[in-house]
Amino acid sequence: MDEAHQSESVSTQSPDGVFDDDDETGLAPAIPAATLVIFHEDENGSAPPRILMVRRAATMAFAAGAAVFPGGRVDDDDHELGAMLADSHGMELPDAAARVAAIRETLEETGLAVGLAHDGDSRQLASMRRALLEEMPFSKAIEHYGARLMLDALTPFSRWRPNFAHSRVFDTRFYLARLTGPLPDHDVVLAENSDLFWLSASDAVEQAAAGALHMIFPTRRNLERLAQYSNFAEAHESTRFYPSRRITPFIVERDGTQHLCIRDDCGYPVTSEILGSVMRD
Repeated sequence: MDEAHQSESVSTQSPDGVFDDDDETGLAPAIPAATLVIFHEDENGSAPPRILMVRRAATMAFAAGAAVFPGGRVDDDDHELGAMLADSHGMELPDAAARVAAIRETLEETGLAVGLAHDGDSRQLASMRRALLEEMPFSKAIEHYGARLMLDALTPFSRWRPNFAHSRVFDTRFYLARLTGPLPDHDVVLAENSDLFWLSASDAVEQAAAGALHMIFPTRRNLERLAQYSNFAEAHESTRFYPSRRITPFIVERDGTQHLCIRDDCGYPVTSEILGSVMRD
């Protein structure tokens, strides 16, 4: 992780200025990953949208006990599917593969088919989910169950790529998606997560501040950003003004206290936190 010593009045920007592309020069190795921020809205918009979160099992090596969005690493089969779909969708391969991973991980972790069309009923979807959990490749499951990927149902929101000397560094792409009407059946996979729940972004921020929810740094910053929007349409529209760009947190010392900071041009209302208060994974 890069360190910088600047006064409070100096704009907090990464010392090396490397943000926006896939150039890994000088960065710690990272595992490609993807996560999905799912908005559930009433069809008439009468209530604030709720966002799906899962609580990581206490036994997990990464972010144990933390509230996070569904997601996980991009595997080789995701890359193969992404390579098949990238050109026809006008996407770069890393983006397409990450969207595939976000769709797959959400189905595995929650049972929700977001960005995935299928001709069967809920029982067939449950069978597909079981096959994935039993390690059937996603490409084989899609073929076997007659499903279709809809990568355009996901909107790129942000990308977080730390540069830590750590055993697990994830280059995570965050996507937005929307559900309306009655929720289909869904539940949590207890092997990875201990709980699944819906709440508004503002409620999540309040619970994190009160200590009722534990969150790693990127999750909390993204919820603070999402809490600015009253519905999915506003969140989606924000990506026109703040397109997904690589964010690499860095350290700034202010009045003798170290702060973990992010770039200040990506739409985040909070761009720093005292390092000692940041949840360690």
